[in-house]
Amino acid sequence: MTQTNPDELALFTGVHEGTLAHRMGIEFLEASAERVVARMPVEGNTQPYGLLHGGASVVLAETIGSTGAAIHAGPERIAVGIEINATHHRSATSGHVTGVATRLHGGRTLATYDIEITDDEGRRVCTSRLTCMLRDR
Repeated sequence: MTQTNPDELALFTGVHEGTLAHRMGIEFLEASAERVVARMPVEGNTQPYGLLHGGASVVLAETIGSTGAAIHAGPERIAVGIEINATHHRSATSGHVTGVATRLHGGRTLATYDIEITDDEGRRVCTSRLTCMLRDR
């Protein structure tokens, strides 16, 4: 695991504390503008493929992608919109899923992340790309 800058982690905490991500049990393992890694429990997911599971994967992907974008933007810019495209590959019904968001592009007005969600066995559950539009505060 890469060392997370305490200032960057504090920025993340301020952005996401008390949100749906917290209620869903998302645990951050790494957080920087370049890469965000988090995991989330899916134990007891008995919903048909694409209902609970699809929504949970998108929540995890959007949370870690927007976290990276918020860290990238820093205090002088703010996110004004997010676009996410996700493809679901399989359902996960037990254990945890882990998401890794890797920055593809980070400029003044856009930050783009590729995101892969895998299950405990390392099988791909969901892949997505998130683009966050940024503007000056």
